[in-house]
Amino acid sequence: MNLSANKPLESLNIFRFSGVQMRTFHITWLTFFVCFFGWFGLAPLMPAIRADLGLTKPQVGNIIIAAVSATIFARLIVGKLCDTWGPRKTYTALLVLGSLPVMLVGLAHDYTTFLLFRLAIGTIGASFVITQFHTSMMFAPNVKGTANAVAGGWGNLGGGITQLAMPLIMAAIVGFGYTKPEAWRLAMIFPGVLMLIMAFVYYRFTKDTPNGNYDEIQRSVQTGEKVSFGKAVGDIRVWALALAYGCCFGLEITFDGVAALYFFDNFKMAETEAGFWAMLFGGMNIFARALGGIVADKVGTKYGMRGKGILLASMLLLEGAGVMLFALSGNLPMAIITMITFALFLKMSNGATYAIVPFVNTKAVGTVSGVVGAGGNLGGMLMGFLFKSQSISYNQAFLYIGCLVAVFGLVLFLVNFGKSVVVESTEEELQTA
Repeated sequence: MNLSANKPLESLNIFRFSGVQMRTFHITWLTFFVCFFGWFGLAPLMPAIRADLGLTKPQVGNIIIAAVSATIFARLIVGKLCDTWGPRKTYTALLVLGSLPVMLVGLAHDYTTFLLFRLAIGTIGASFVITQFHTSMMFAPNVKGTANAVAGGWGNLGGGITQLAMPLIMAAIVGFGYTKPEAWRLAMIFPGVLMLIMAFVYYRFTKDTPNGNYDEIQRSVQTGEKVSFGKAVGDIRVWALALAYGCCFGLEITFDGVAALYFFDNFKMAETEAGFWAMLFGGMNIFARALGGIVADKVGTKYGMRGKGILLASMLLLEGAGVMLFALSGNLPMAIITMITFALFLKMSNGATYAIVPFVNTKAVGTVSGVVGAGGNLGGMLMGFLFKSQSISYNQAFLYIGCLVAVFGLVLFLVNFGKSVVVESTEEELQTA
């Protein structure tokens, strides 16, 4: 009997597909990738939707806020369900339920109905918490940060690919003789069907842990079932990470929502061209988030959790500076260069954040992941209010956001993440201060 088959992996070989750990790793990042098509498939179609429904700037802003606000509560609920019900069942249920508003959003013919559908679609964003939780269950502490960052980054890549793919799907439907108002509605059936396919794949081919599903094995205290929500979040590091994630992932999902419109309006281009430039931002996830996790693991090995915290603070400071430069760019080439620059540090910050999360409370990884993930969406929701204002331009909104992110990066240097943590594989207390 191969005992190692039932243990978390101590290395990540992305070209390996055998074994429950790597099979789950690949299925979970691919599922998160598909979820982004459902979650943000409408974003690059907004120029056509805005014209079809006659939306005003404040209404578009409300739609951007709706896209991320429902996710806040969904992530808190899903995080707890991962600890108690298991990631396999939780993901399957989220995919099936989330696919319904995605496929049915085409029934909306006015602002209010569309807003409600967009709010319902926002719950799909809770998929991230399950992906991070499930990956954490499959890998040993020395490689958790890297594995989480690669899975999260490749999944987030869906947010970039959808910026180009959905306008192309809409254009293809128009090519068959449909009008744009008909085409954007039909286009959204595509991600909904993909989500249903992944629901079957996830339920059939993944396991909750390397040892099996929760209802098949003897549950241990490590699953977090005896840790109350209040105790799990009573650590200041949880809230510091939630705020940090609000500054990096919060901006990422905000930018995913406005990028196509920003390029469409500022540089007078077609939906597909605007979608291409917006795709570059999301495309950075193919390596940048993973890079943040890899660097964080290396820093953690040498300097402990305190070192990881300093790395995260540094990345946020550089992200904020890059966003300010983007806001001040006056032409397309400079906008592209500065966008890619701040995207690098933003996505590295995402990876560095979730290289810390699994170690804050190893008995409640799902709960902590949910709270930090919700913090990301809370940040995105608050940023969304800037983009609905009639008196604030998109460039001004980015400038304000860049300043706030840089300031919080400086404040984060004061937080000591180097408190003792429990490592699952040894049950030993590591003093990393």
